[in-house]
Amino acid sequence: MIQSSRDHYADIRLFSGRGSWLKLALLLVVLVSLPLVLPGYRVFTLNYMAVFVIVGLGMNVLVGDTGQISLGHAGFLAIGAYTTVLLMTRLGMPFPFALPIAGCVSALFGFLLGLPALRLAGPYLAIATLGFGLAITQIIAHSALFGGHMGLVVPDATLGPFSLSGDVSKYYLIVGVAVVLALGVRNLSVTRVGRAFRAIRDNEIAAATMGVDVAYYKTLSFAVSAALTGVAGGLLALMTGFISPGVFTFTLSLMFLAMVVFGGLGSIPGAILGSIVMGYLNLEMDAFQELPVLGRALEDFSERFMSTVGLPNFGWVVTGMLIVFTILLEPQGLYGLWIRALKAIKRSKSADANSSLPGPGAN
Repeated sequence: MIQSSRDHYADIRLFSGRGSWLKLALLLVVLVSLPLVLPGYRVFTLNYMAVFVIVGLGMNVLVGDTGQISLGHAGFLAIGAYTTVLLMTRLGMPFPFALPIAGCVSALFGFLLGLPALRLAGPYLAIATLGFGLAITQIIAHSALFGGHMGLVVPDATLGPFSLSGDVSKYYLIVGVAVVLALGVRNLSVTRVGRAFRAIRDNEIAAATMGVDVAYYKTLSFAVSAALTGVAGGLLALMTGFISPGVFTFTLSLMFLAMVVFGGLGSIPGAILGSIVMGYLNLEMDAFQELPVLGRALEDFSERFMSTVGLPNFGWVVTGMLIVFTILLEPQGLYGLWIRALKAIKRSKSADANSSLPGPGAN
């Protein structure tokens, strides 16, 4: 009987070798150095993308791993943001304690939403989550507790003796949380829970036949995804200093779903890549008008054939085209393109090495 050289503990090990540790160390050095060399407004952009990364990790757990569609994650983001701010303003709770509690509150709402979702699938589940997201936004907008349409101002926050008032200090907190959560989600994916998620995604009936508690793991998937998104909401509130219902729109939920599809479903690196790209586009999509040549050309085209009012929405057109072309070229998204590029580089190196070997007639 042939035995594999790898065992279960080798499969679930977080870092398989020295190379993985070196890559992690290099990544941490780059992340620590970025705010020291970039201008202030770029640090704000990095913070925004890091928040999107956390949401993307949560969406990947629900959509990529478990195969459940959600169009209401902007509602979980709002729950996390408003819970964090209300705990700080009404109860005087420090931000380091308010943030995890906000994640737990979001997880509770995710669990409650997951219960009726057990009987739904496909477009029906998407409509149910869409209704949840819209309902949360309407409740917040018409409640004096949440500041109504005027929103809430986020109070000053501290982390022990350190003040979280500048973009750089917020960067180290937000990116640090994103790195820790990414490692946690990766660890979750190789445990029994993560394997149960993927079994439900691949074949729900077969998973139940093999003893997987489908109802439990489906609701757990909603809760984990909502918790991560709630933490992202609290960090978003800290980053912007102000929250209002107009931020948590249906289009934002669409963006969250699009970024995990764009990055690559079921892949943590893909979710991170897609979140970074979509986060940047969502923040900078209005900057197309400021481009030296293209901006003026777009204005002329809009004035002649369309309307200048719709010009700021050109970023959404670019976003949609990127998603369509990426999926047409590579169904696995950006992560699939990255894997293809690595394989092409390896083949090129192998071909170069073979060409350098002496032929059979050489002395």
